[in-house]
This record gives sequence, C-alpha cells and structure tokens, in this order.
Amino acid sequence: MQIHDHDRLLIVDFGSQVTQLIARRLREANIYCEIHPFQNVTAAFLTEFGPKAVILSGGPASVTDPDSPRAPQEVFTLGVPVLGICYGQQVMMEQLGGKVEAGHHAEFGRAFVTQSNDLDLLDGWFATGPEQVWMSHGDRVTALAPGFEVYGTSPNAPFAIVADPSRHFYAVQFHPEVHHTPNGAGLFRKFTQLAGFTGDWTMAAYKEEAIRLIREQVGDEQVICGLSGGVDSSVAAVLIHEAIGDQLTCVFVDHGLMRANEADEVVTLFRDHYNIPLIHADEADLFIDALEGQDDPEKKRKIIGRLFIEVFEKHAKSIGGAKFLAQGTLYPDVIESVSFSGGPSVTIKSHHNVGGLPERMDMKLVEPLRELFKDEVRALGRELGLPEAFVGRHPFPGPGLAIRCPGGITREKLDILRKADAVYLDQIRKHGLYDEIWQAFAVLLPVRTVGVMGDGRTYDFVCALRAVTSVDGMTADYYPFSHEFLGETASRIINEVRGINRVTYDITSKPPGTIEWE
Repeated sequence: MQIHDHDRLLIVDFGSQVTQLIARRLREANIYCEIHPFQNVTAAFLTEFGPKAVILSGGPASVTDPDSPRAPQEVFTLGVPVLGICYGQQVMMEQLGGKVEAGHHAEFGRAFVTQSNDLDLLDGWFATGPEQVWMSHGDRVTALAPGFEVYGTSPNAPFAIVADPSRHFYAVQFHPEVHHTPNGAGLFRKFTQLAGFTGDWTMAAYKEEAIRLIREQVGDEQVICGLSGGVDSSVAAVLIHEAIGDQLTCVFVDHGLMRANEADEVVTLFRDHYNIPLIHADEADLFIDALEGQDDPEKKRKIIGRLFIEVFEKHAKSIGGAKFLAQGTLYPDVIESVSFSGGPSVTIKSHHNVGGLPERMDMKLVEPLRELFKDEVRALGRELGLPEAFVGRHPFPGPGLAIRCPGGITREKLDILRKADAVYLDQIRKHGLYDEIWQAFAVLLPVRTVGVMGDGRTYDFVCALRAVTSVDGMTADYYPFSHEFLGETASRIINEVRGINRVTYDITSKPPGTIEWE
C-alpha cells in the first residue's frame, strides 16, 4: 500500500547510516518523502515517482573511485530543486563538471561555517554569526561545477555551502540532518519551501487516504491482523477496522514471550474498547519448544517469524479462508531489515515481520503503517481515538523476551527475566518516569557471577537494565537515571527475583548500539 496523493520528495540513498534522519526532519515539517537506493533510481523510476524535489544523501564511498555510486543524470534535468549532502555534494560536483579530491581532507566532528554570500536557502541562518555544523567526510570538493558559487566556508571546507540558484541546485559538505547541526531542520524547511511544498503530510490526511487504499486492496475479502497489544499492531488493527469493519479478525498470538500479565491485559483492553472479533491463540509451548536452546539472534527471529505465519494461516482457515494478513510493520523495520533491494546500506537485523517472513506464505500482506515512523503512528492512533493506554505504551518487539535473553532460550531464564522486567517497570512508574522514557526493559545476560546473600554463596545470572530516550527509534540516548534510582532498583531485583545476583545499567546510545540487545 502506497500513498500517492501528496507532493513527494525523493531521497536518493548512497548508504549513509543517517539517511533516515533526513526523512525524519522532512516528516517533522509535514513533507512526504521516500528513501530509495541510488541504483533503483532510474529514468523510468523518476518519471513514475514524480518528485517535486530531490535530496542526495551522504555515503561511505569516495567519488574518486570509478566504481563508486552515482546519481542518475536525469536527476539534474528534471527541473526540480536538488540538495546534495556530504557525499551527495561531491557526487553533484563530479557529475556536473566540478572536481573532488581524496585523502588529506578528512574531517569528523563539530565545525563552524561562516557565510560568504547571501542565499535564499540560508534565510534564518547566520543571524548571530558562524553556524555550528557536523562534518563527517574523507574527501572534499576542490573545484566547483559551472554555475555554482560559494555561500559558506569553514576552516577545513572551503566549499561548505555551494549553490547554483538559477537551477535551484544546492549542496553542503556537512550533515544538516543530525542534531549536532542545531539549525539543520531550518535548512530543510527552507529547501522544501523553495521547492513549493505546502506541508500537507498530516496524520488526519493519511488516515483518510489509508482507509481508501485498504478498501481498494482488500475488496470484500477477509483479513486477519496479528495483534500484539503494542502501539503499531493496535493502530493498524483499528485503522483497518474503520476501513473494512467485520471483514477483519484480530489474532493475538500468545507466544509465551510476553511480559508479566501482558497477555491478559492485551486481550482485556482490546475487547473492552473495540467490537472487533479477537482470537486468543495460546501457542506458548509451540514457540518456546522451537526456541529451546537457540542462541543465534537471527535464527530466533526467523523461527518466530515462521511460527507466526503458520499460526496466522491456521486461524485464517478457521474463519473461512482469510486472503490477507495485516501487520504493524513500520518504516524503520523495513530500513533495518533489508538493504533496499541490494542497496548500499548494510542490514542491521531482521525484524520478525519483515526479514523473518518465510518465502512460502498463503496470504497477501496489508501493511498500512509501512511508510510511517513511530511518532507518526502515535499521532495516527490519537486521530483514530485510541486510548492513551495503547498510544503511550513503550515499544515492545514482536519476538518479545526471546531477544532480551541473549544466549540459549530456556523457560527458566524467561521466567527470571519476566520477573526482573516487571520490577524494573514498576520502579519506573513509581518514580513518575514512564512517559519521559521511550523504551525501558531488562535483559538477562548469558553470564553467571559469584555473589553473597546472607551467609551463603550464590552463582546466579546478571541482569542488564536498558532505558532510552528517542523520537522515532532510529537514534536514541540512554536515560540518565540517578544513582539512587539505580541502586534502589538493583536492590529490589536482587531481593525479589531468585536467580539474579548482579545488576548493570546499559549506557550505550544508538548508534553505535541498537536499542534492543539482539
């Protein structure tokens, strides 16, 4: 399902690990955009996509390498504004007649750009002097393409901002998408204004368009929806129900990997709020038997994905042969799971509802949230009238506790983890911190340590606590708990959960880590 009723901006991806942040900045300004790998952006694609503007992303390659990625030349003949970022700037210069040199020009980190000429793109910049930006490049432009002039410089980047205003071509050596460039969002906002975008990408509009497209895709066929009780699947279910009513049946697969009491809470909440047929499939033994002893995180995800589909297919037959399976797949799931059809970005991990799907599947997918980031899904949920108990819940992964239990899976370890996680979340709620945190959870490590409890020796598991702040899950910072909170929480876990004698706190941000441990 794709949304087509908006002016669209195309982001050509050259493999930067922060390309997704470009999309986030644009979506925050109510601009609809899509990311596509450079090799998929052909002349035919450009004609079909019809972008109103194009952004060329950064990337790890060097344009001086003859095999390095290039933009299709047609990008520069579309007659629409183009913005090149870092590698995108270098590609633009190289393809339009400028020069880029490799080596001896590396620059990583904070820098300050000084304006050298007035430029409409820079309205709102340089009001108080040089602007802080974030550089991350190994090569740099040494000669401009014909028609371009310099509008901003830094000590190590003489062509930090360049443009050919007559063609509405703009290029910057730094990364405006990262938060280390404080006024970067303003740059994107001005670029889209110059391109004629009106900022019509809202969740109210998306809701109406998505309902129409769901009806067109499904017709009068039956649909089953995998309901986990999390934000994504709940919003997907309510959206689809508004579109097709009783053609939808939700299947809540209780795989035995939920948090404490969560299965009962999900079923009760959903049945109390919505008149949607709901099947509670208790399949804990099926999943845990298949995962017993499995320690490879990718295999865990693949097993869970395969079993989910098998369970869904079984229940599809029980309701008269559903032809469609609905999922709460989000844009970050797609980005992290696949390398965009062989694109330059590496696969970070498979998501059970994307990379984990088996090749054989008897149903077609309905994924109405596939183009949305998490904060957009929450906004859509509020448009649909979902209670805050659904909309405000911390994200919970489809594979559940299986990926919070590194090493071999056993029932005993899952029970220990479930109890520790319940204590941790209880502490967060008691201290009034739940809504300040994007996601919080406990991880049971495959490590045992010696401890002393009373007069006895223990040899038990180590528990790691994780809590992060984020907007969309693409980047995240660890939450700065006080030492008092951590000490109190550790004491409770050790005292209340048999099997754990040591607690640690994970202070890794994303990147370089991921939010989940597996």
